[in-house]
Amino acid sequence: MFKTDPATPDLFITPVADVFIRNHLESHPRLDRATWSLTVEGLVERPVRLDFPAVLGLPQTRLTAVHECFGNPLHPTVPTRAVTNVEWAGVPLSAVLELAGPLPEARHIWLEGADTGDFGGESGVSYLKDLPLDDARSGVVLAHTMNGEPLHPDHGYPLRAVAPLMFGTNSVKWLTRIVLAADRPDHIFTTRLYTRVLPGESEARPVREKDVCSKLLSPGDGSAVPAGSRELAGYAWSSTEVTSVEVAVDDEDWRPAALDRRGPDPSWQRFRLRRDLAPGPHRIRCRATDSAGRVQPLTGDRNAVHEIHVVAEPAA
Repeated sequence: MFKTDPATPDLFITPVADVFIRNHLESHPRLDRATWSLTVEGLVERPVRLDFPAVLGLPQTRLTAVHECFGNPLHPTVPTRAVTNVEWAGVPLSAVLELAGPLPEARHIWLEGADTGDFGGESGVSYLKDLPLDDARSGVVLAHTMNGEPLHPDHGYPLRAVAPLMFGTNSVKWLTRIVLAADRPDHIFTTRLYTRVLPGESEARPVREKDVCSKLLSPGDGSAVPAGSRELAGYAWSSTEVTSVEVAVDDEDWRPAALDRRGPDPSWQRFRLRRDLAPGPHRIRCRATDSAGRVQPLTGDRNAVHEIHVVAEPAA
């Protein structure tokens, strides 16, 4: 279920114990790797059923990627900062699809988890997401490992999808079924929730590509720090590279922060700015811009600029 955003440690790789947990459908399923299987069906030449050893026998890959919750789909504009940066290991989805052989009329891929329950006034639903087949084939990983450890039950054990450029809602946990189809499924989590109208557009589209966003991590929100020179730092991320981050203290102008470049993986990027903090309370904000020209809004949307409050204490 959706809870208050968890604290994010100021580390490039988020420890597993600090990775947020979001469940739509009550408690997670209890799956046994020894009896679990994944089916691939629908518009394919050869329906496939894979057990866990078969998954491990396929080509493996690794990547480090930002993992971000879009937020509560019943309240899609409420600002949220449930975000982590994680090392994943698993099988490229393309390797699994190659075994099944998608038919030419297949245009979409449906990913279904083993979790079922009630949500948004509907009962007995499963967790189902869909993606364009070409996008899924080129970027999705079926992960069995997080930060070098087997997935924990809360994070999708034994296998989950990871769509690294998209919001976490598309990274289906407890994956058990893949369907190739000509059309999108009509489902609470595909066409009725997790849709939005982007600025400058008139039609709703599925929630997929990550927004440009940033989060201040040092100092921590609500903390007391020594007055004087202080590094203000955090991380910024997007579906593409972040090109700049600005920081504002109290009512002063925005100032450019130093920003690390993004490497070959879709990881987050650290930013930092050293400022003098006079004794007393301070409001500190950060705002990111990405290579697509998107800028975090000041207010009014889920990725509105992040704001923290600290108190600078004079030396004793």
